Amino acid sequence: MVEIDKSISFDGRDIRLKVGILAPQAGGSVLIQSGDTAVLVTATRAEAREGIDFLPLLVDYEERLYAAGRVPGGFLRREGKPSEKAILTSRLIDRPLRPLFPSWLRDDIQIVATTLSMDDRVPPDILAVTGASLAVMLAKIPFNGPMAAVRVGLVGDDFVINPTYTEVEKGELDLVVAGSPDGVIMVEAGANQLPEQDIIEAIDFGYEAVIELIQAQRELIAELGIELVTLEPPETDETLANFVSETVTADIKQVLSQYDLDKNARDSQLDEIKASKIVAAIAEMDDDNPIRQAVDADAQIISKTFKSLTKKLMRAQIVEEGMRVDGRTLDRVRPISCMVGLLPQRVHGSALFNRGLTQVMSIVTLGTSGDAQELDDLHPNGEKRYLHHYNFPPYSVGETRPMRSPGRREIGHGALAERAILPVLPPKDDFPYVIRVVSEVLSSNGSTSMGSVCGSTLGLMHAGVPLTKPVSGAAMGLIKEGDEIRILTDIQGIEDFLGDMDFKVAGTDTGITALQLDMKITGLPVKVIADAIEQAKPARLHILEKMLATISTPSESLSPYAPRLITFKIDPDKIGLVIGPSGKTIKEITQKTGAKVDIEDNGTVMVYSSDADKANQARQIIEGMTKVLYPGEVYLGKVTRIIAIGAFVEFLPGKEGMIHISQLKDERVGKVEDVVAVGDRVVVKIREIDNRGRINLTRLGIHPDEAKRATQQAM
Repeated sequence: MVEIDKSISFDGRDIRLKVGILAPQAGGSVLIQSGDTAVLVTATRAEAREGIDFLPLLVDYEERLYAAGRVPGGFLRREGKPSEKAILTSRLIDRPLRPLFPSWLRDDIQIVATTLSMDDRVPPDILAVTGASLAVMLAKIPFNGPMAAVRVGLVGDDFVINPTYTEVEKGELDLVVAGSPDGVIMVEAGANQLPEQDIIEAIDFGYEAVIELIQAQRELIAELGIELVTLEPPETDETLANFVSETVTADIKQVLSQYDLDKNARDSQLDEIKASKIVAAIAEMDDDNPIRQAVDADAQIISKTFKSLTKKLMRAQIVEEGMRVDGRTLDRVRPISCMVGLLPQRVHGSALFNRGLTQVMSIVTLGTSGDAQELDDLHPNGEKRYLHHYNFPPYSVGETRPMRSPGRREIGHGALAERAILPVLPPKDDFPYVIRVVSEVLSSNGSTSMGSVCGSTLGLMHAGVPLTKPVSGAAMGLIKEGDEIRILTDIQGIEDFLGDMDFKVAGTDTGITALQLDMKITGLPVKVIADAIEQAKPARLHILEKMLATISTPSESLSPYAPRLITFKIDPDKIGLVIGPSGKTIKEITQKTGAKVDIEDNGTVMVYSSDADKANQARQIIEGMTKVLYPGEVYLGKVTRIIAIGAFVEFLPGKEGMIHISQLKDERVGKVEDVVAVGDRVVVKIREIDNRGRINLTRLGIHPDEAKRATQQAM
């Protein structure tokens, strides 16, 4: 292939597309670069396998630490399983790509994006998304593209295309927009409670840049003389579909119009119609009947055809009558109930959130700074102090399957809920705990990720985490039939299945904190996206009102089993003194008090214990060790040991000095034991601190008022 290097610029930030250089045996490959960040994206296609009735698209994003000039940690010194960020980037590539493949395509397709070089300014994820589009077209795979993505940041009052890591961190918005020629196809965003209108303007701003990247891809493809593949779908025999439609359309409509049926009852009636009127009728047909032959050739064809008809009739009911299968109007939220504190206080906070048949329990754990998650990947953030984990067991949808480690969907939903809560967490200086929330989906019928946001807000408030604002969320759906568009509020599972959009919106009463939009069609105008965002607002506020009726403010006290935390500062130059050689001193403090001690490089000391007295004891020891002492200061101390020439006194936790025998009394002392014994409490004054840091004490020349004050302070 001819080597081509094409560049496009956004406000001085270039994106370069290089093809014909790397990975010649891949179906298609492109090196996409911005600054010193370079990502190789390949697309490869294999023939369809027997019996596959879905698109087996596999997207892998690979990070190599050599890209940042680093050697991996661990015993093996090589990359292992993908990081959470890598998994989320794989999803970010997959989500806008998948809807653009023809629905009938069954070939194996694999996209591999590998970050080969990365600077500390340009995130590689959006480059990989755009690169995937170009790689697919170079591989001549049927595709309704091109597709591209950009990141939008908000720096001051100005939107910025593809901001740096620093600009994202300091700004109020981190929004990724992906689009096709037909419109917006994916949005992923975190925001600091921005108003709806600001989010809409940011999406529109980003889509304009997407169009430029789409045009650049078109020009590059034309330059290479490649024609986009637009294969016609295979011909299908409509005989069975017509038979099913003629036989059960009226029956399905009757079930769908019984709005008082719950999910299980509705599913049971539909299964009965399929079994009694379709399966039974076909079983009686002759072997040479075309319908019978189609069923014998594909055991799943009846179920697929029946589901397709049901989906069609449900969509028609929504578009034509404005009514949903559960009797709700398009903008109505399902019944909501909430509960906090349902688990014993051994867990530090708990809440249960119900929306219709969706039920999520969120459990909060407060940890010490040592519990923060260390991130060993390419990206600048070194650790996380807020962790949100999402579990989706099979019983939540009435199924049985092996329990495995979290999949990409579970990791993605946890990350979305985490992003929604982050803007309202208290600053570390005000609440230095590491916080972990686990959202257990106990029952799923749509919008479990937003259920996790709501349940987690309740759980955090119950745990006593001082959120600046409570957060709620709702999932929006959409039906598009020709020019007719209907936006649905709070979609349930069957509406997710039959709809064209899954749009999750989370935020406070002030503004939006997180968005996630996925399409099943090839794109929507920004105006329609804007309408969905606006329609979500009253739903979010309604849900928030129900939540606040359960718990309106964070609990004033923590669980008795949560660690108690004391924070204070010491001179950074004295950190080594507290830690001691090989950590000996700090281990002794921990063993003596039972408290856990963490010290940061800036001298911030955090002491944790479930017993406040033990935490205070550890604090006193450390403050005593690091206190700057001056001659003339008076303390009440305890005699710890006696030698021939004097007595040692611990006058501050961890601080000892010696009283020479000549300083015990105004008169001559024959033996130290004649004046003091081990364990005696004595008032002492610092006489001098020698050049080796040794502290010499005296009992002489202490004014009675000084002695009284020292005694009171020690009590």
